[in-house]
Amino acid sequence: MALDQPSDHKAEEAEMGFLDHLEELRKRLFWSAAFILTAGITLFICKSWLFETVLFGPRRIDFASFRAWCWLSEMIGAGEALCVQEIRYELINTTMLGNFTTHILVSAIGGFILAFPLVFWQGWLFVRPALKNTEVKAASGIGLSSSLLFFTGVAFGYWVIAPLSLQFLGNYELGDVEARISVMSYMKTIASITLAAGLIFQLPVVVYFLSRAGLVTPEILKSYRKHALVAILVIAAVITPPDLTSQILVALPVLVLYELSIVISRRVVKRNEDRS
Repeated sequence: MALDQPSDHKAEEAEMGFLDHLEELRKRLFWSAAFILTAGITLFICKSWLFETVLFGPRRIDFASFRAWCWLSEMIGAGEALCVQEIRYELINTTMLGNFTTHILVSAIGGFILAFPLVFWQGWLFVRPALKNTEVKAASGIGLSSSLLFFTGVAFGYWVIAPLSLQFLGNYELGDVEARISVMSYMKTIASITLAAGLIFQLPVVVYFLSRAGLVTPEILKSYRKHALVAILVIAAVITPPDLTSQILVALPVLVLYELSIVISRRVVKRNEDRS
């Protein structure tokens, strides 16, 4: 019996440790959900601003992106070739709960976008106890970097990709069929594009943590550069309309982020080698 007691004690400690991890994870998920819910409710209340200014903005010809395209068109001597003269498609709702469901969906996605820094912070608080002090110091500023990259991606998706997608898909003609798009489809297009762009811009952060874990090296990233290019083009084709211009606009910044990830991975690997 005396020989069994130490092993039983170790098993109890391991079980308590596992339960403690579960409790910590539950707490971080709870706070993340609370932040998202708070931001979502705030957006739900700000209904007029959310829809009229933000979401319906790309449906107006005076939208900032359209004015920028028109200015660019004049600068390169193309006249009004790139200017948006009219928005021909119209939005409709065909179900009783359509508008309300759309309002809830958009508020939830918008809540996640607004609360992203706090959600990332909660994830960091969950991971940080498992890291050494030197690793924590090396990762200082990761929250700010991740948030800046995320919001840069969201802005890129909203002002660049979304207007291109809406103009291409909304004005795509098929015989004499008029473009009457459901409001849910319109909102999903904007929300999915902006959120996807924000998450794609997290590539350097993901590579950083994978490099810290020893799962990724700069040599691996370099050797798979061609494969990454194909994957980036596929992703660009999925989240943009099927035209070459929009795919290039999406692929170029992601390629830049991939090259930046190689630099980050090289620095992380070198730092790990210096410590060993």
